[in-house]
Amino acid sequence: MKPVDPVFSKLGMRLEPAAITRLMAVALDSPDLLSLAAGFTDNATLPVEVVRETAARLLTGPGSESVLQYGTNRGRTRLRELLAARLAALDGLPAESRSPDEVLVGNGSQQILALATQVLCDPGDIMLVEQPTYFVYLDVLKGLGVDARALPVDETGALDLPGVGALLDDLTREGVRDRIKAVYLVSYYANPSSNTLGESEKTGLANLLAERGLVLPVLEDAAYRELGFGGDAPEKSVLALEAWRDFPKLYAGTLTKTFATGLKVGYGICGHAEWRERILYLKGQHDFGTSNFAQAILEEVLSRGEFEKQLTRLRRAYAEKMETLDRVLRAEGLAEAGWEWARPKGGLFLWLRGPRLLDTRLDSPFFHACLDNKVLYVPGNLCMADGMGKNQVRLSYGVLGLGELEEAGRRFARAAKSFRPS
Repeated sequence: MKPVDPVFSKLGMRLEPAAITRLMAVALDSPDLLSLAAGFTDNATLPVEVVRETAARLLTGPGSESVLQYGTNRGRTRLRELLAARLAALDGLPAESRSPDEVLVGNGSQQILALATQVLCDPGDIMLVEQPTYFVYLDVLKGLGVDARALPVDETGALDLPGVGALLDDLTREGVRDRIKAVYLVSYYANPSSNTLGESEKTGLANLLAERGLVLPVLEDAAYRELGFGGDAPEKSVLALEAWRDFPKLYAGTLTKTFATGLKVGYGICGHAEWRERILYLKGQHDFGTSNFAQAILEEVLSRGEFEKQLTRLRRAYAEKMETLDRVLRAEGLAEAGWEWARPKGGLFLWLRGPRLLDTRLDSPFFHACLDNKVLYVPGNLCMADGMGKNQVRLSYGVLGLGELEEAGRRFARAAKSFRPS
């Protein structure tokens, strides 16, 4: 009998290799290439001794085998209590203002965001996103057949509220208002722009939506909130802002970028009971519970104060790395060559705008010029819902050590200065 191919679903047919997969493959194929593309953390900053000691403590004594057993779909009770109290503190509220019942623990915040989107959106629906936004989430939307529409921003990267109002009115005139399902915000030291949304921007957006009767679910991606170089970002989350009170809200945070990426534990906080439960129904079909052992490790380090110590170390390390990459690019004359960027106050990224006619997209001559110089970046258009940003790039300073970071900066500047857009 002749072998036959499966007949794929519409979802299966829509799926394509993610852009990040292509970029990682390029890096792996060139061992001498220095990657400013990967949003990984530096191996030297990982808390090996703390995790080793914590794991040994967890596996000692009667009942220790329980941490190697399955956990629950929702997550460990004590960990959820700690996370609820932690978010309340970040928002300047009493610990009891957030209930652990609102918390669900996932395999990274990316899983929480993907599940939350999947239970909201059908193919053809519209998700409102910032411009630029997290390009891996754009891949999630594309796979689901969801149309991402960009919220306008001004030259500083702040939300252009009059422009947002005009966009909402245009969508109504197009007759697609009923297809607008939710809003996705990367609110703190954003990937890729490193911008933080001010409370006035968040409030203004909520007011514009409410005025038009669009009280939509909002997904707030706060993966980098605690990575401010000077400490926690002071801006409140949408969970704590009065303007968003009547909106269904999901806040997605992580314990990976802020402690150890390989433990792969994130969380969502959602006060809307039905939305939260439907996320959990779907999650149960996927994994039947996030790693109980990884959760137990993080529960311990949060309880014992080790998490805060590691966070302090990471903030210092990333601040030094940002300063290093910024200094090298400026010393190499990149600004004089027509490139612009702002110094971030937190996070892992520099967001650069090149000369107006430059094309930085995958497989562009500029992209290959950088590969010839053994350096890799994320093309800016991948982060744009409308595909614009063809002269922009994201540079990550997370993974490379200081010496490698200096060399990568020199390589990128050399490629940029030698390349002449046609």
